[in-house]
Amino acid sequence: MNAPDSASGPPLRILSVTQGQWGERIADNVHRFCPPSWTVARWSAPRALPLLLDDPLEYLPGPMPPTDLILALGETAGVAQLIPDVVKMSGAKSVIAPIDRNESLPTGLVMQLRGWLADIGVSVIFPKPFCSLTETTYNHPPIVETYDDPIIRQFASRFGHPRFGVVVGDDGRVAGVQVERDSACGCAHFVAQGLVGCAVDQAEYEAGMLHHHYPCLASMNQDVDYQDTLMHVSGHILREAVAEQIKEHLEPMPYFRPISRVADVKIETGNVKRDA
Repeated sequence: MNAPDSASGPPLRILSVTQGQWGERIADNVHRFCPPSWTVARWSAPRALPLLLDDPLEYLPGPMPPTDLILALGETAGVAQLIPDVVKMSGAKSVIAPIDRNESLPTGLVMQLRGWLADIGVSVIFPKPFCSLTETTYNHPPIVETYDDPIIRQFASRFGHPRFGVVVGDDGRVAGVQVERDSACGCAHFVAQGLVGCAVDQAEYEAGMLHHHYPCLASMNQDVDYQDTLMHVSGHILREAVAEQIKEHLEPMPYFRPISRVADVKIETGNVKRDA
């Protein structure tokens, strides 16, 4: 289910720079579910780009549409090298360059892109993975970072870290799920639909299965910061979002009192006596 759109909020002009299926799916979902006051333009970068671009302008089209926020959704490192010139051509003030694959934005290039954009007064964040983005932070523990940018915050109010409203019926099953903030790729909407009718004590597990079946396109390579794959980190984020909503509907774990605990044993006149 979609979140009710009682107020579309201020206008936001987004330019999605894509290069393949991963970025195209994000751009499609943002366009489909963004507020009516937002506009989402798209530029498809060349699929084949050299590792180092001597003249980035050679690979760029004519004028770009006026833009507030760029979503840098490239699948090769070459696209990141185009972003500063795309910013200048579009007038963008903020950039989100998500890292769902480290190959597309290696650490050295992240540092370079941050420096290039800082030099021209443009904010940029690198949420790893994209679905870790909130209105004030990005990334998942233990590498959470904070930011303060009103344009990115406006985007993150609608897309990023999944946020649900779950309704549980008297029969102990999920009666409805409202998507209050979607994953940029649309996974949260897919999971919300799949959870309806699920037993509440199975909802967290089912959310994880639905996440994989969507499928999540984040990398299955080991990430050095998380010591896990970005696909698994994304799955943890989504499952935690569901678990937070259903925790009050779950039976508490039973506590079993161990028999013959040391604290239950007393020594009296040389004999061992167990408390009743």
